Amino acid sequence: MNTAASIGTFAIRVFGWFDRHGRHDLPWQHPREPYRVWLSEIMLQQTQVQTAIPYFLRFVRDLPNVAALAAAESGQVMALWSGLGYYARARNLHGAAKLCVQHHGGELPGDFEALLALPGIGRSTAGAILAQAFEQRFAILDGNVKRVLTRWRGIEGWPGTPAIEKKLWELAESLLPAERLPDYTQALMDLGATLCTRANPTCAICPIQADCIARIRSRTHELPTAKPSKIQPERECTMVLAFDPQGRVLLQRRDGPGVWNGLWSLPQAEDSESATQLLAQHARFNGEPAPLPGFVHIFSHYRLHIAPLRWNDVRPIDRIAEGDITRWAAPDELQGIGLPAPVRKLLTSTSEHFNI
Repeated sequence: MNTAASIGTFAIRVFGWFDRHGRHDLPWQHPREPYRVWLSEIMLQQTQVQTAIPYFLRFVRDLPNVAALAAAESGQVMALWSGLGYYARARNLHGAAKLCVQHHGGELPGDFEALLALPGIGRSTAGAILAQAFEQRFAILDGNVKRVLTRWRGIEGWPGTPAIEKKLWELAESLLPAERLPDYTQALMDLGATLCTRANPTCAICPIQADCIARIRSRTHELPTAKPSKIQPERECTMVLAFDPQGRVLLQRRDGPGVWNGLWSLPQAEDSESATQLLAQHARFNGEPAPLPGFVHIFSHYRLHIAPLRWNDVRPIDRIAEGDITRWAAPDELQGIGLPAPVRKLLTSTSEHFNI
């Protein structure tokens, strides 16, 4: 099959597969409204569909539209996002909703440039929103689609480089059908997520396998070209796990730069001595803390080695004022508090008090 014929039949073949095997019952498809599509696209950045679904359902239950999201307190937004990671996505989502209220009548705009001007929305996300929610003829180029197109046309080079990305955008736009844009966009994402997977792609039943260069040349394990390796920095910290006699745990809100900005976390120090000094600012206690098993939390750009220290029956010495960055949280409060995933995991695994 020559290149022109391949491109001409690409969408037809993808539609044929999608109609039989694609995902048609995702919660953001019913109804496929701009707010729901936008929220799903932001959640699905760095997150698999099955992981995102329960977060999506809780989010739209509590904040069902742009205006509700814009009016929400930051703490509520972060609590609903807690566990999804990459918390800048939630902060950008909240900020974008406020801008929509200020400049777009409380609705997500159906204009490409207006969408790009909102925090957290790039070219592919804008295209996905316009194609799925507004049925406009825009391409997408998320990780799944990059993998499908790179293998199909045998494109060499890491897709993160400007030259390769430009080539992929040109290809993606050349393949756009004239109709059924929402289905086509979903079909490409489904194809990458379910058949053209990173490892062990299911080429035998792929609708575009007949002219897929990577399959024909047995190079699916080589394409897309991997990102050049980079040594990930290692960091260390000590976390204070302090419980008072009522079972409340000491938390501090993270303010300033960092991936956990705006979340409530366990107090953090450089070592056990500074952790003891930190706790002494908020509570009286006797004896040495109990060291708990350390663990590693992997961020996108570094690895954090966490050493937890636990104190029991500490006596709070400060009255926490509203708006303070420190609080003593009871077990039944934690579901409504935005906590980083490793902190929630640590509390769950080390305390008989908490079921979170």
